[in-house]
Amino acid sequence: MDLPVLPPVKPMLAKAATKVPTADGMYYEPKWDGFRCIVFRDGDEVELGSRNERPLTRYFPEVVEAVKAALPGRCVVDGEIVVPRGDRLHFEALLQRIHPAQSRVTLLAEQTPASFVAFDLLAIGDESLMETPFAQRQARLREVLGGGTESVHVTAITQDAGTAQRWFQEFEGAGLDGVVAKAADLPYGPDQRLMTKVKHVRTADCVVAGFRWHKSGPVVGSLLLGLYDDAGDLQHIGVAASFPMSRRAELVEELDPYRAEALDGHPWQDWANAQTTNGADGEEHRMPGAQSRWNAGKDLSWVPLRPELVVEIKYDQLEGRRLRHTGHFLNWRPDRDPRSCTYDQLEVPVRYDLAEVFAG
Repeated sequence: MDLPVLPPVKPMLAKAATKVPTADGMYYEPKWDGFRCIVFRDGDEVELGSRNERPLTRYFPEVVEAVKAALPGRCVVDGEIVVPRGDRLHFEALLQRIHPAQSRVTLLAEQTPASFVAFDLLAIGDESLMETPFAQRQARLREVLGGGTESVHVTAITQDAGTAQRWFQEFEGAGLDGVVAKAADLPYGPDQRLMTKVKHVRTADCVVAGFRWHKSGPVVGSLLLGLYDDAGDLQHIGVAASFPMSRRAELVEELDPYRAEALDGHPWQDWANAQTTNGADGEEHRMPGAQSRWNAGKDLSWVPLRPELVVEIKYDQLEGRRLRHTGHFLNWRPDRDPRSCTYDQLEVPVRYDLAEVFAG
C-alpha cells in the first residue's frame, strides 16, 4: 500500500460520561454497536483494521467489495462494521462472523452480510487529515462519500444537543449503543480517549449460580448470573466481574458456604461441557461451560453454587436474552427471593426503524 496513513493504526477512543455534554461547537453522532474498523484502501488493495490492530479483512469479504464500490480509490476511513437484521443491529450475528474456516466465512457473508458505517476520514489521496480539525474531517467525509450506498453508510451527525439526547433515547431500539460527542477542533489521536461516549446504564437483581476462578490464582474471577424465564427455568444471562483483587479474595469466603452440594439439582448441572445451543425462541444461548469463540484455549470451567444468593448489578443493555457486556457488581440483596429475579424487571427499549438511523 502507498497511503499517507498506513496500517496498523489504533482507533481514537472515548471516555465515558453520564450525560450528553453541551459545550459550544460540539458534534454528536450515534454510537454504533459493532466492530470498530479502520478501512485502508489503495486501489484494489483493501485492509480492514481492528481495534486490536489485527486485520478483519478475511472475515468480511462482502465489506471489502462494498468499500471498493463506495470509497475513493485511495483513502483511510474510520468507522464500524455492523450486521443489520430487520429493523435493528444484531451483535450476536456479528460475533459469529469471526470463524477460522474459510468455507464458513463465505457462507456467513451470504447469510448475514455486514455493512460499514463511516464516521471519520483520516486520509484522502496523498493527504493525511490526522491533524485536521474534526469539523473539517467530517465535512470532507460527506463530500467524498455523499449519501453512501446500501452497504456503506455515513453516520448521522448533529450539533444540536437536544437532537443528540433524542437519539440517545430513541436509537437504542434499533440496536445502537448511545451517543458520541466530539469537539469541532479535535485532531485524530490514535489510542487516545479524546471523544466522549454516553451509554445506557441500568440495574437488575440476578441470581448468582456459580463463579469462575481468576486467571491469577485461587480468587474469584467472575460471578455467573441467572434470571428465571416464564417457564421457571434459570437462564444464564452473563457475568459480573471487574473486582479489585482484595475483593476477589473476600468473595471466595463469602461464596464458600454455597458450594456445598451445589451440583445436586442445580439448574445448570448438565452445562459443564455444553456448547452453544439455539433455544425455542431462535436466539443463541451461551452456556457457562461453552467454548469461547474469541479464544479457544481460554478456561471457561465454572464452580457451581446453590442458587440462593441475589446480587444487584449495573449493566448497559441486552443482546437477545443476555447481557451485552460484563455486568458490574453493586451489592448483595439478601432481601430478595431468588425466584423473584425474572426477565420482567428488565427495561426493553422501544423499537426503532434502523433504516431511519442509516438515513440520518
